[in-house]
Amino acid sequence: MSVKLVVVGGGSSYTPEIIEGMIRRHDTFPVTDIVLVDIETGKEKLEIVGNLAARMIEKSNKPIKLAWTLDQKKALENADFVSTQIRVGGLSARAKDERIPLGHGLIGQETNGAGGAFKAFRTIPVLMELAENVHTICPNAWIINFTNPAGIVTEALLKHSPHKKIIGVCNIPYNMRHSTAEILQVLPDDVTIEFVGMNHFVFGRKVVVKGIDRTDEVLEKLSTSTFDYSPANIVNLGWSKSFIQSLRMLPNPYHEYYFQTRDVLKKDIKAYQEHGTRAEIVQTLETSLFQLYKDPDLRDKPKELEKRGGAFYSDVACSLMESIYNNRGDIQTVNTMNNGAIPELPNDSVIEVNSLITKQGPQPLVVGELPTSIKGLIQQMKGFEQLVIRAAFSGNYHDAYTALLMNPLIADEKLAKIVLDELLEAHKEYLPQFY
Repeated sequence: MSVKLVVVGGGSSYTPEIIEGMIRRHDTFPVTDIVLVDIETGKEKLEIVGNLAARMIEKSNKPIKLAWTLDQKKALENADFVSTQIRVGGLSARAKDERIPLGHGLIGQETNGAGGAFKAFRTIPVLMELAENVHTICPNAWIINFTNPAGIVTEALLKHSPHKKIIGVCNIPYNMRHSTAEILQVLPDDVTIEFVGMNHFVFGRKVVVKGIDRTDEVLEKLSTSTFDYSPANIVNLGWSKSFIQSLRMLPNPYHEYYFQTRDVLKKDIKAYQEHGTRAEIVQTLETSLFQLYKDPDLRDKPKELEKRGGAFYSDVACSLMESIYNNRGDIQTVNTMNNGAIPELPNDSVIEVNSLITKQGPQPLVVGELPTSIKGLIQQMKGFEQLVIRAAFSGNYHDAYTALLMNPLIADEKLAKIVLDELLEAHKEYLPQFY
């Protein structure tokens, strides 16, 4: 029986991680065909990554056929799984998402605030076209989306595309679980965290190790020590004892933007002045990664890839695909339709939550009522996400303005217009719906 995986954005520096994941799981997830797909501007990178992937597969001695192409529709024929890891406009677009808000004293970040909204505006139309192609060419295939902002993009596709077999994934719950294991000095596989919320705005409500509730112990250690469970793209500033003891939940690294806004802004502006935007730093890192990838003797995923903020995204996606294929019925944290798991949010909104993974897809575990301390903020963030989705489809200026205005990292009617106008102009090439 053949199993085919298509990687959209195959020229990404993250692709070797997917290849490694497929090789490691081949005994339980026997993928027979992998096709890497990219666009014309990514042709050179696709060639480099494709050759590295071929060497990795050859070394593994696994019976996996590999191909790479610029023809998306041809690649999708008979696909069982389609993973998405695209960046519309590349890292230069990300740099604008970061630089322009920072220039006005606002958080400049690729998945939060104004930058996150504009990444969604650029991305949603492109992935809508992919979802329509998948629905026509390989209607039984699962789309595993780890293109950011993952929650917004996944909700847009599930609501508005004809294809419904779509799941979003993120590496933040993975990072939090592994770091919590380190704090408690236990194995990550023994740790279960009850996650509640949305992508990049998720909280850990309960920590269980081998059936024993150890939430209080984790919170105590987190409030008295500087443990870093941030990805490479976020510098951990640490949390105050008052914050942790009052909230009584594990924050995720992205919460720094919302609960330590002044300190993060000060740090980011200083870093920007000294080293440029995070995107510019990543461009340098990517250049060195692709130099490594070109080495004909390299036959493994290089350790240096872990310096990318999205490291382990691919591993999370591979685990999800393996569970769907084997109908495992295990628990994984994914972005999927709420369907009543959080009663305060619309049923047709996407949340990030622990779910039972079966061949029919994820079944979200009921979270119940949100704690009062975070309920208002989560509802506000969901409202912001839905405004972003509306603007991404309508291309209406006022819809986009309202979305930015309602984001807590902006929340200023004059600045919202200034930043909106500058970002619209900066990204004009990739925003046809607004022009």
